[in-house]
Amino acid sequence: MSFKTLNLAPEILRAIQDAGYKEPTKIQMKSIPHVLKKEHVLATAQTGTGKTAAFVLPILNHLILNKKKVKGPRILIISPTRELANQITDSIKTYSRYLKIFSVTITGGMSYQLQNKVLSKPVDILIATPGRLLDLHKQRKIKFNDTEIMVLDEADKMLDMGFVPDIRKIFNATNKKQQMLMFSATLDQEVSKIAEEFLKTPTKISIEPEALGHSNIEQSLYYVDNQSHKMNLLHHFLSQDNVNQAIIFTATKRLADKLSDDLYHKDIKASSLHGDMTQNSRTRTINRFKKNGIKVLVATDLASRGIDVKHITHVINYDLPRFAEDYVHRIGRTGRADKNGYAISLVNEIDKEHLKKIERFTKLKINIKTVEGMEPTKITAEVFKKKRGRSGKKRPFIKSTKNFKNSANAQKRMKSKNKKNNQSTTAKSAKE
Repeated sequence: MSFKTLNLAPEILRAIQDAGYKEPTKIQMKSIPHVLKKEHVLATAQTGTGKTAAFVLPILNHLILNKKKVKGPRILIISPTRELANQITDSIKTYSRYLKIFSVTITGGMSYQLQNKVLSKPVDILIATPGRLLDLHKQRKIKFNDTEIMVLDEADKMLDMGFVPDIRKIFNATNKKQQMLMFSATLDQEVSKIAEEFLKTPTKISIEPEALGHSNIEQSLYYVDNQSHKMNLLHHFLSQDNVNQAIIFTATKRLADKLSDDLYHKDIKASSLHGDMTQNSRTRTINRFKKNGIKVLVATDLASRGIDVKHITHVINYDLPRFAEDYVHRIGRTGRADKNGYAISLVNEIDKEHLKKIERFTKLKINIKTVEGMEPTKITAEVFKKKRGRSGKKRPFIKSTKNFKNSANAQKRMKSKNKKNNQSTTAKSAKE
């Protein structure tokens, strides 16, 4: 199927062709016709399947067919992070290059003065993060009376980040007659509850995850004993000749800063990227990374969205993500443009539940590897089960040196105690 069969305007089809896209993805094929019919849509699909274009393309088509002169915004797109909002903005610019569409992006970290200035003009499309959008609404800089379509992008992320109360306030400020679209990477009970609240009898579209093995990405995991062991392995991997550029993912902003500082002091061009940085700092860092001015980017999940750099050879999960879908998104930063990539995960005992979810979600067993001279000294019972299950043979449980010594000392004490008891019994028998 080609994009021509989706009944999109010629100007949009021309922009799609310029962008080099020939066929719509599954989520686009299934979603676009229903959005064009003005239906409420609840769509779920994994990262990297083209969800953004699935709502941007029909929205642009709507604006072409329904020209109005109103204050706006006519289209309201809410995104959980600045990076995702900017990614949507870039997508709109790509597909509307032959259209006279005025779109505005409103996120935290930007100047209120600048935002107030652009909002003084009639707005066709407003892309925003919830917090800043609600602030400007309270200041009466934005009204939602003219909203015709409202999009909740990455609904599961907004739920995780606690944005639902803000979204509810924004929704209640609209005319309630707008078409509602909700896109999410995952669909669980909580996301379904949100959909029931905001959408009216929605058309539900779900694209089952395909084999998420990323055939051109070599995935591997290394078990670690502690932070020191983890750091040693990290430095080992970064010192390899095949590392062009790498992204290291951490669980916290504080660790991202600490890790990037540590690498920088070891003469590795590294920088951190996380939500506490100003928008200008984040944009500057990403641009430096794109121009290869930075070799290693240490990022949190929230800051990683929107990073599209073709020459990333390695993704290293210093900390495993809490959500399996984030793992797929992370490793998708490498192996782009049909190039080979490497995804390395450093896993300790507390990660075992997250690892199970990732392997269940991706339908793939990640290869367990070791580095000679840096093998783990502790192997948990869970790891033991995995190794035994894969080889079909029972392997002895290997204890740490410390536990081994404790066990040996306990045996000595037991022998000594038994010896004393035997001597006491012998003496007693002699007396009797």
